[in-house]
Order: sequence, then structure tokens, then C-alpha cells
Amino acid sequence: MRILFIGDIVGRPGRYLLRDFLPAIKDEYNIDITIANGENAAHGNGLTKKIVDELYSYGIDILTSGNHIWDKKEVLDFIDQEERLIRPANYPDGVPGKGYTSYKLNDNVVFVVNIMGRVFMSPLDCPFKTIDKIIDECKDISNYIIIDFHGEATSEKIAFGYYVDGRVTAVLGTHTHVQTADYKILPGGTAYITDSGMTGPYDSVIGSDKSAIINKFITGMPSKFDVADGNAQLNAVIIETDNCGKAVSIATLNLTASNLEKKYGVDKDEEL
Repeated sequence: MRILFIGDIVGRPGRYLLRDFLPAIKDEYNIDITIANGENAAHGNGLTKKIVDELYSYGIDILTSGNHIWDKKEVLDFIDQEERLIRPANYPDGVPGKGYTSYKLNDNVVFVVNIMGRVFMSPLDCPFKTIDKIIDECKDISNYIIIDFHGEATSEKIAFGYYVDGRVTAVLGTHTHVQTADYKILPGGTAYITDSGMTGPYDSVIGSDKSAIINKFITGMPSKFDVADGNAQLNAVIIETDNCGKAVSIATLNLTASNLEKKYGVDKDEEL
């Protein structure tokens, strides 16, 4: 099985890049299931129903999220009905939505789990104890378990990876929007990367307009952070598994829209 995991989609530049190039990427790499973190897809913050449906139409099978999942209040109107959109599983009981979902692929079931870290983040339930419960619920059904760990602290993500090593297929970090170089297969057969990166504006500060971010650092004054314009980039991870749910390889993709246009020769309807 080949799994494509796309790093945090940021705004229209990230969405339009996937519109133009995701089908060709999936064909080239023989992708079986496509998962993406979409919590920044609606102008950098949150998700709307229209954008969720838009992302599905581009070929994304499952959408994960994180701390920005509630930024667009309308998400409360539809998240309970969305089987393919998940929020962090370690929110307390009673919160709308769900923390993991399943995806049927031929004779296999793939579980996709969203977990959020607690270091420098909101104080949610323990991610380690939460994942133990989820693995217990899933293990008799399938060994294919993919985790999006949405967190700030490198140490927390690495510790979590080793904690679940051998019990899940992959732990793929999100949230910082900067792709890390530590992708590897852990000793027990779990694919790991601290952060999968960002699919959004290339010439930006983690997706936002540079000048606004720089001005805030210099002055300390509040500033509106708009999604940057211009050339977009794709950050993603490709995992290949064996028939037992173990990862046998992990590789990263880090390409700009200009690179992708040269590679695939796709005609774009709109500027990214």
C-alpha cells in the first residue's frame, strides 16, 4: 500500500496547487490513499463546508486538522456528519466531531487518527493515553493505523513516535509548517517524521505575508496575518507498507508549483 500524506494546506495557494497537480502526483507514485491536514485551508484558518468538498474533489480521501479546527464557526454545523474529516482525538468527551476514522481500501481497512500535542499547545487530554485506547479499539480490525500528530515541540513528537513504534504504521507530524529532515523507519516498523511541512505559499513566513510577520516582530504591535500570494509549494510524505501494516519506506516531497508545472506540464486555469 502507498500512502500520500500532505502537510498543512494553507489558503487558496495550497488548494489550487492540489487542484492542478494532485492527480498527476497520485498517478506517478501509484498512491492508494491520500490524507491531508486541512485546518488552514480556509484563508489560513479553519475549514468551511465548501472548502472541505473542494478538497475532496481534488482527490483527498481523509482530512485531518488541529488547533485551528474551530476557527470557522460553521464547522460546528457539519463536522458531525463528515466521516472523512477528523479533529484531534484527545479533546474531552462531548466535543463535536471525531478523532479517528476508517477508510476501506480493497480488502483492507486503514485507520487515520488525529492527535494534538500539549507542549506549548492547549492543555488537552493526554495524547499518550488517548492513543492507547484508540489502538485497543482498532487492533482487532486492522494493523494499518496512520497518525497525524499535530504539535509544536519536537521532543514531544519524537517521544510519541517511539511510544507507539511497532503498534502503528506511521506517525506524521504537522503544525509547524516546516518540513523536517528526520524521516525514518523506527525499529518496530513505524514510519516517522517530526513535521511533514506545508502546502501553501512558498515565499512566506509559514504561509503568511512576510511583511506583516516582520512588522509584528519589530514593533510588537498586533497585525493582521493574511495568506501570502505567489508561487506555492507542496510538502508531503509518501509511505509504503507491507501486508501487515508495517512501513517499509518513507520519502518526502518538497516541490514548488513552478517545479511541478515543469515536471507535469499542467495548464493552470488561475494563477496560484
